[in-house]
Amino acid sequence: MNHRIPQIIIFVLALFTFTTAHGQEPSNEILIRNSVQHQMEKYPKSTLRDLYKNFFQDYFGPGHIIRDTASAGTYLREELKRCLSNDSFYIEPTGYLGNYYRVDLSLITQNRIPYETFFNAFVQSANRQPQLSIEHWKKEWLLIDRIIESMNLNLKHYQEDRDEIFALLKQNKYVLHHSSIFNQTYHLHYRIIAKDLFETEILPLIQ
Repeated sequence: MNHRIPQIIIFVLALFTFTTAHGQEPSNEILIRNSVQHQMEKYPKSTLRDLYKNFFQDYFGPGHIIRDTASAGTYLREELKRCLSNDSFYIEPTGYLGNYYRVDLSLITQNRIPYETFFNAFVQSANRQPQLSIEHWKKEWLLIDRIIESMNLNLKHYQEDRDEIFALLKQNKYVLHHSSIFNQTYHLHYRIIAKDLFETEILPLIQ
């Protein structure tokens, strides 16, 4: 079976090695840079929109995509019908703090975890308060944006996406969807689940 949990473990262990070797916690800048590098290695066709989405998910979780529990359940069941049938799945932390995880819907279609367990963890995650206010998020994104710019990633539609992000933040909004090229290339189907809920409710069922 070719699942992707080991990739997450390797990423975390690399960070832990840096910490212990230097005798101090890595700075936010190092964590952000590592997160960006990790995404670009795994999803090389990511645009700035996709990098941005990864970071805002880490702070705001999935609350922005749930209007009510009933409609969220209906949409999830419809999306499950579109999931490709395979024996692999992915789980990955969001952003650079890992407050949430992206959890593949294949865990449900493969009968690795019950639908109710997955959906309840998702809804509980969505009901949590965001880690940051929009004003704090604006400042956070300024730091992340500066670091991404310094990395010279040659991202497609970079300036167009950058302008759109700052225009969005100026309106006190923060939600952007994945780029079309990302969706067409990777066909991901996931939900955002809080770290503690993932580790207590879901991880024990798939280890």
